[in-house]
Amino acid sequence: MAHRFLLVLRYALINIVAAGLIAAAWMQDWLAGLFEPDTAVLSGIIFAVFLYGLVLCGEKVWRTSLAINDLKAGGKVAAARVSEYMAAARTKNAESRAIQINMLRLNLAHNIQIVRTIANLLVFLGLIGTVIGFIVALSGVNAQAVSQADSVATMVATLIQGMSIALYTTLLGAVLNVWLNVNYRILSTGTVNLISEVVRFGESK
Repeated sequence: MAHRFLLVLRYALINIVAAGLIAAAWMQDWLAGLFEPDTAVLSGIIFAVFLYGLVLCGEKVWRTSLAINDLKAGGKVAAARVSEYMAAARTKNAESRAIQINMLRLNLAHNIQIVRTIANLLVFLGLIGTVIGFIVALSGVNAQAVSQADSVATMVATLIQGMSIALYTTLLGAVLNVWLNVNYRILSTGTVNLISEVVRFGESK
C-alpha cells in the first residue's frame, strides 16, 4: 500500500519537514517580525496565496497518485482514461499514437501549471512588499530636519519600520516560493510517471 501511494508519501514528507523547520524558526523567535502590525497584512496575503497553492498541489498529487494506481491495476476507470490513446494504438499507426501522447502530455502539463504560477506569484508579492517597505522608509526622511535631534529619532524609527516590511516580506515570498516549487517538482514527477503508465497500459491492450 505504501508503494502504491509513494507520490503522496513524498508530498507529505516534504511538507512535514518544511513545517518542522518553520516551527523551529518560530521557537527561535525569528519570525516575530512577520506579525508586526505593519507587516502582518502583507505577510497574511502572501501566506494565504501559498496555502491555496499548497492545498491545490496536494489535491493534484492525490488525484495523480490514484490515476497511476488505477492504471497499474488495469481497472475500468483506467481504460476510460486512456480510451483515445487506445483507439489510436489499435490503428497501429505510430504517428497517431505520437499525436495522442503529445496531446495528453500538453493537457497534463497545463493542468499542473497553475501550481507553478502560484509559486512565481509569491515572489512578486514579496517584491511588492519590498517596494512598499522602501516607500515607508523613505517617507520619513526629511533633509531639512536632519539637523534637529528630535526629528532624527522619528526618521530612524520610520526607516527601520520600512526596512522591516521590505526584508520580511521579501524573505517570506522567497522561502514560500522554494517550498511550493519543491512540491511542484513532486507533482511534475508524478505527472511524467502517469504519462508513462498511460503509454504502457495503452500498448499492452
